[in-house]
Parts: sequence; structure tokens; C-alpha cells
Amino acid sequence: MSIYLHDIPLDEAQKSLRQSLEDAGLWKILAVEEIPLDENAAGRVIAEPVWARMSSPHYHASAMDGFALRAEQTAGAMPTSPVILEIGPQAQYVDTGDPLPDWANAVVPIENVESLDFHQRTVDDLRHPDLIRLRAALTPWSHVRPMGEDIVATQLVLPAGQMLRPVDLGAVAASGLTSVKVSKKPRVGVLPTGTELIEVGKPVKRGDIIEYNSIVLAAQVQSWGGDARRYPISADDFGLICMRVQQAADENDLVLLNAGSSAGSEDFSARVVQELGRLLVHGVAVRPGHPVILGLIRRSDGSGVTPIIGVPGYPVSAALTGEIFVEPLLATWQGRQPGRPVEVTAALTRKITSPAGDDDFVRMVAGRVGDRLLAAPLSRGAGVITSLVRADGICVLPRGVQGLEPGAPVRLRLYRPPYELEHTIFAIGSHDMTLDLVAQFLAERDRRLVSANVGSQGGLVALRRGEAHLAGSHLLDPETGDYNLPYLKQYLPDTPVQVVTWVGREQGLLVPRGNPKGIRGLQDLLRADVRYINRQRGAGTRVLFDYHLGKLGIDPTKIQGYSQEEYTHLAVAAAVASGRADCGMAVTASAVALDLDFIPLFQERYDLIIPCEYLHGDLLRPIFDLMGDARFRRAVAAMPGYDLSQMGRVVQSCPD
Repeated sequence: MSIYLHDIPLDEAQKSLRQSLEDAGLWKILAVEEIPLDENAAGRVIAEPVWARMSSPHYHASAMDGFALRAEQTAGAMPTSPVILEIGPQAQYVDTGDPLPDWANAVVPIENVESLDFHQRTVDDLRHPDLIRLRAALTPWSHVRPMGEDIVATQLVLPAGQMLRPVDLGAVAASGLTSVKVSKKPRVGVLPTGTELIEVGKPVKRGDIIEYNSIVLAAQVQSWGGDARRYPISADDFGLICMRVQQAADENDLVLLNAGSSAGSEDFSARVVQELGRLLVHGVAVRPGHPVILGLIRRSDGSGVTPIIGVPGYPVSAALTGEIFVEPLLATWQGRQPGRPVEVTAALTRKITSPAGDDDFVRMVAGRVGDRLLAAPLSRGAGVITSLVRADGICVLPRGVQGLEPGAPVRLRLYRPPYELEHTIFAIGSHDMTLDLVAQFLAERDRRLVSANVGSQGGLVALRRGEAHLAGSHLLDPETGDYNLPYLKQYLPDTPVQVVTWVGREQGLLVPRGNPKGIRGLQDLLRADVRYINRQRGAGTRVLFDYHLGKLGIDPTKIQGYSQEEYTHLAVAAAVASGRADCGMAVTASAVALDLDFIPLFQERYDLIIPCEYLHGDLLRPIFDLMGDARFRRAVAAMPGYDLSQMGRVVQSCPD
């Protein structure tokens, strides 16, 4: 039997929450307040229509520095037959914004007249002449802002439900108002729970988890127009959590109870809601974010109920729960429409699978390669917060869809402007730590690097499929001892490419600080007490490793951990640093990054493989600029184990 009350579809969960709030009189603007009209009003949502109290301008105003006059008196003025008007009875100087004299109906700009004295001689004081000479006629109301040109008294200036922008504040002020009625900011209490949690900045020991979900959730609330309050971390104590939830329910319009919503023995959230109010939903058919809780908490003073959302503890689940449930609720309480992100259609780069009964929210990166907009799925782990940081958008696979094949069109709800997708460089292939530096330096050059670490062979396959602008590769050919070129004939026989040397790299074995097991070389990997962590098949490091095993006559199946794979140098380093493995092969910089010892073994060449068709535009130009940029080269040189002497050397050119 399921430990969840109901594992219900998303739309049913949303309807249940809405109906319960409607029954409680809470599906509406919660309160209205009148605030001063100043810069602090930006971002607030108008609760009532704004009607103009006065016109703008409220008089006929000069639109230029010049002379007010009657347009009829300039009739017939031409360069060869000018008209002369006398200041006072026929013309009057006005600055921009000055009211027109009642008798005037036009303004001639000061640069279009000749300022004269009574003897028709030019004067130095252009603004205070006796006469003016015009050599062109004017039409009535030329260079005049008539009364009500912008706003007419009693007209609608802004409708209810609009979020105030800076320009809106100007329009409201121009219409004669000094204050504006807005929806009150919903108050949201965020309660993190878990004995394992520690606050940001506290010393971290094994088993501790830095609590940052409340920061993310509170920041989301603030960005959506709410007023968030973060409560202290509550240990896994049923009574304590009940007390904190009741306090938050009495002090806020919404409670977000983070963690404790799944099936663990110390996951108290559902019991707390049942104890203090009414549990509506426990378990929603979404991935990630499955164990969501929706409920109502009775206020201590009997004045009503406060909705509560039990937010899953995994960070991606927590953030997406905010987007799915919290943002639409805050929008309703403010009287605005829920946010509608820009959507684009893109082609999927690789196959994805999806649970048949869930709405699957898949994080993706996107960019244009050639004439196609591509979307590449990111890590599906609910605990990988960086997947949301990297994501360009979300693709929702509705329940009933069990997956999609490569090339399938997907709708992507964007997290960033479409413009940025057009300035994205897709780099798929072998992982190298200098690519993080490249990403930073490209950001200064109006480019964005999106990289996927699929190994050197995977990068060449991506180029063949037209799914990347370039691939990093360091594939050693065992027969020739050359790098990359022999593999181009196999993987890219019909794709002309340019091969450019990026860096020389030192590869070796990473071991814990002090090398406690005394590992000296590849022969030591045969020892029963040594656990190895490998790179994935197709990775250049794996090819290099296997090549040298073969030269030494070492049977890979005799190496403990040979089948355990990671996808990046840093992931190998993390496995060693955590004690999951005793050693692994990676570049020098990864050992330094995680404070490991390094046993140098081999030197290799790391190249960039670039299809010739992408060399003609401007997109990749900053990559080549970086190769000669002194500041960038110094930054790479500061990373141990890299040789820049051949950076930028063309190993294979595009055909003429």
C-alpha cells in the first residue's frame, strides 16, 4: 500500500487547493493598501483601476525653445520672401514646457528664426530680440503639446492587476495622483526542518547538510511579489515542528514547510498538517517534486485557516514546487496573472525516458546550431541544484508520455531571454577544466558556453549529428601514437573540420593526500587493496588508460573498480577525496582542486574539433580571440599541468 494519501495528477492537486481556498474565502486579493507614489511602488500590483484626476499636460505647452505666435501670421513666408514679426504684439519667447499665451497657436523653434533689432540688424541675445524673421510658414499647433496630449482627465491610466513599472509611476504622477492602491504583499513563512541541517556559514562535518532551500524559497517569494520570512531550522521533533508551524500559520498568509514530506521515519510534515488542520494532498504525480503536501492550518484565534505547502527537501524539487504551486497562488492573492514564460520549440539532442504516470519537468540547455534550435537534457537528479542554475528552460513531458527520441520537437519554457540562445556556443565532448575559464571569459564577450561532458568519442558523434559547434577531444590512436586525426575518418568521414590544438595536458593518478597506500604506477592497480575509479567508455582518458594497460600487459578485468565510471576529471577527484576509491586517472588540476596528491604518468594533446561550416560566422570568433589573449593565457597557465606552447596551432585545416 502506498505511504502517500493520494498520488494524484498535478491538475487535480491544483484544483483541490483552489477549491479549498475558495471555500475558505482565500482565492482572491487578500488585502488592499494605499502606498505613496514613489520609486518604492515599482513592482507592486495595482488593486484598483487608476483614473486620471487631471490632464497631462493640463495646458497648451511649448514643445520647443522658441517663439509663440499665430500660425496664420506666417503665411507666405519663404526663403526669398521672409515674414517679420514684432516681439510683444505678434510673438513671445517661450522655453520648452512653458504655457502658450492664450492668443498663440504655434511655436517656431529658435534655430529657425533670425533675431533682429528694430533696424533689422541681427542681435547677440537671441532670446530677447525686437523682431524675428521667418523664412518658412507654420501650420497651427506646430511644436505645441496641446492640453491632454498625453492624458485626459478621467481617462483610464492603468487597469487593475498590472504590476507597476518605472514608466507607470510617471504616468500615475502625471495624472495628478500622489498615492496608489495596491494589493498587500502576501506574507509567507518558510520553515526548514531536519536534524541534519546547519545554517550557512557554520562549520560543516560529515553528515551535515547546509540549509539553503529556505534561501531559495524566500528569494522566489520576494521575486514573485511576496514578503518572505525565514524561520530557524527545526530539528526532527514532532512537537517542535507543530509549535513552529502553528506560529507561522498565525503570523503569515502561507506557510512553506520544507523537507519532512516523504516517507522517512522522521518525515513529520503530513502528521503535523493533520494534527493542526486539514491535509488535502500528500503526493503529486510530478517529477521531481513527488512528495508535495497541500493542506490548511487552523489559526489559533479561530479567525480562519492558513494554507500550507509541504515542500520536498531535495533542492530541485523545492524550487520547482515553488514555481508550480507558490507562484500561481501569490499571483491570485495580488490580483495579477500567473507568470507565463516565453516558450520556444527545439529539437531534442538525445533520447529521454519519463515515468508514464507523472508530469515530468525536464531541465534543458538550449542553443542554435546551424539552422536548428537544439535542447539538451541536463541531469535528472532532484538534488542537483546546479542543473537549475545551468538550465535555459524546462520541458514538461505530460503524464502518459514515456519518453522522446532524438530529434523530437519539444516545447521549452525559457528561464533566459531568447537572445541569449542565439549567442550560445555548444561544446560537447571531452571534459577539460579550462572550459570553465572559457565560459567566464566568453561571458565578457557576449557569448555563452554550454558544455556537455560525454567523452571525446561522444563529442565526435555529436558533431556528426549536427548537435555541437565544437568538440574537445584527446583520442590517442594506439597504432600511430597520434591524437584525434585517425578518428576523424571513422566518425566524421563526410564532415570537413578544422583541428586546433588547445592545450597540452599532464595525466596521472590521483590519490589521497600522503598517498596512504603507496601507489606508484599502473601496476599497483592490480593489488587487492586498491580500488580504482574509471572514466566512461569513449572518454579520451579511458582510451589513454587502456592503451597503457595494454602496453604493460595488464588485464583490465583484474583491476578492482575498472567498471566504476565517472564523466569528468573533477568527478574522479571527488570519488577519491570522498574515499569511494583509492585512486583514479585525471589531469593535474583536478588533484589540486580537491587537495589530492598527484602521480604524473603521461603527457597528451587536447584539441578542439570544429566543423568548417561554423568558422565563417562571428559566433566562434571569441574562442579564437582567447587563444591569443594574454590575460586568458595567464589564467590557464596558473592551473597546474597545462602546456600552452601549442595553443592555437592548426593541426588540420578546412579544405579550400
